[in-house]
Amino acid sequence: MAETQTHYSADKATAYGELVAEVSGVVSGETSRTARYATTVSLLKAAFGDRFFWCGFYEVDPNKSRELVVGPYQGTLGCLRIPFAKGVCGACASTRETIVVADVHAFPGHIACDSRSNSEIVVPVFQHGELVAVLDVDSTDFAAFDEVDARGLEAVCKAMLA
Repeated sequence: MAETQTHYSADKATAYGELVAEVSGVVSGETSRTARYATTVSLLKAAFGDRFFWCGFYEVDPNKSRELVVGPYQGTLGCLRIPFAKGVCGACASTRETIVVADVHAFPGHIACDSRSNSEIVVPVFQHGELVAVLDVDSTDFAAFDEVDARGLEAVCKAMLA
């Protein structure tokens, strides 16, 4: 599959730095968390194109203890709800740590919302020290994500809610 040309630098770390600045500028002053999430997903997809096969947020459902509900995303149909105990998103919500999975098919309890996804990164999103969501990014490539993606996406999430 040919990768879509992005409008950011070819160097991934530099691209994340540029994206952090753009997210900060665009969402500054916005009080709606949904607007911040939707804007951030749009900017991520524009920045990384087809490399991000599925990109979106699962929000902690305030009405159901330890459950995530799908929020703004771009990609194929996503799972509507994910318990904290299931899949990569649930594991991230439980541990409150970024998880990089090179092969989702080998991850215990992986939830296959779309069988074309082969690798995944999930980043916890905190506001005032409280877990409010996870950012989930899938790729059709195996081992598509690394430490640069982890640190870059963590910085994007912090900028989005700053």
